[in-house]
Amino acid sequence: MRKLLLGIVLVATFRASLEAQQKPTLSSLTKSFVTVDSTVVALEHVRVIDGTGAAPEADQTILIENGMIRGIGPSSAVSVPPGAHVLELKGRSVIPGLVGMHDHMFYPAASGEGPVEGAPALYGEMGFSFPRLYLAEGVTSIRTTGSLETYTDLALKKMIDTGKMPGPKINITGPYLEGAGSFTPQLHELSGPEDAVRLVNYWIDEGATSFKAYMHITRAELSAAIKAAHARGIKVTGHLCSVGFSEAAEMGIDDLEHGLVVDQEFNPDKLPDVCPPDADRHPSMEKMDIESETVQAVIRKLVQHHVAVTSTLVIFETFAANRPPLEDRVLQAMSLPSRADYLAARAKIAESSDNGTILLKKEMQFEHDFVKAGGLLLSGEDPTGYGGALAGFGDQRQTELLVEAGFTPLEAIHIATQNGAEFLGQADRIGTLSAGKQADIVVVKGDPSQKIRDIENVELVFKDGIGYDSERLVRSVHGAVGLH
Repeated sequence: MRKLLLGIVLVATFRASLEAQQKPTLSSLTKSFVTVDSTVVALEHVRVIDGTGAAPEADQTILIENGMIRGIGPSSAVSVPPGAHVLELKGRSVIPGLVGMHDHMFYPAASGEGPVEGAPALYGEMGFSFPRLYLAEGVTSIRTTGSLETYTDLALKKMIDTGKMPGPKINITGPYLEGAGSFTPQLHELSGPEDAVRLVNYWIDEGATSFKAYMHITRAELSAAIKAAHARGIKVTGHLCSVGFSEAAEMGIDDLEHGLVVDQEFNPDKLPDVCPPDADRHPSMEKMDIESETVQAVIRKLVQHHVAVTSTLVIFETFAANRPPLEDRVLQAMSLPSRADYLAARAKIAESSDNGTILLKKEMQFEHDFVKAGGLLLSGEDPTGYGGALAGFGDQRQTELLVEAGFTPLEAIHIATQNGAEFLGQADRIGTLSAGKQADIVVVKGDPSQKIRDIENVELVFKDGIGYDSERLVRSVHGAVGLH
């Protein structure tokens, strides 16, 4: 009780009067998805899973005022102010809004014929469907983690922030820092370290808040980019191939995407500054022993250098035979050509040797060992493979796969919320549920602390205290993914 009263007093005295967010003026489009937009809101008789990893608290009431959490406590002890919008939520759980740390705004362009041999890999910006899907499935904050249309991403962020369209809070990552040999003609290929510095400084000036190094970047280019970004207080992550994880850690990289199964330093065919042509299917990856001293030494080095790792188990799962579960909600969101491509690629994988499952299991073990050693694990989905992971749905499945990797449901939710907020430097505002934080809250039917798949049962998503109807958002993009 003392903790509750203290929290309410502090927030009422300081936050509500001095730091309450100015709500944007919502457009008629955005309002069409809103079911709760009141100055004071009370979520009554709800189970609170606060994102810290602590045990859930049953029969709680959350007070929201001016977009902020004013207080949380036992329903019997919390006094609901007159005139508050009261929601009776018995049988529901609340979790913090997910913080997606590898959540692009683009998706594979569809042919309707499945993979086309020799055709360039092209990706379309899903500026219509993805913001709605992220928000609908409880992802209230994202990091784009590599951009193909950075100006579009910046414009979408502005439209969302000003209430013109629904969507999550977007942390903009600049264009990929890629060297010669890009997998898609949509990427700029760096010409050297000076070009890397130029690109970093230009996009920071334009509004980028992080950068992602990619598979063909050289050590000199990566080192120059990291130094330039750090000089301006910006972090750099990487999906690396030409540079090993150990080398990148020594250069000062802040984060590594996807985990160990993309690290080529264990590939005997690896040459300096070169991404091996068979990097994604080299036998050395399948033979890696996660418990070996060489792999454990990499884990210790990453922890020692404070390098985070972003888990994207959900994208690796799509390359394992007959995984993930074939869900109607995912298929319904896809355009018909995108659905045809996805099902054709899925069938082809099911007929091939199943090394995808081997790699998935190894990555799960690596991530579990990394956290056990003290590493900061983040969570993202990466909707860019052959179409199996979609915005929002993929973030939920990713959290479920963390449980399969050996984490408890509470630990998985913590990784998908608080850890991302901490890496972004926003843990004082988002990532956990407590008095004084922004009211980014996901209401789900069931208890994901016991059954993690209940995280899919989203009914209502609050972002800055405004409640959005999940089902309505999802219905609005049926058949749109792959088109726009």
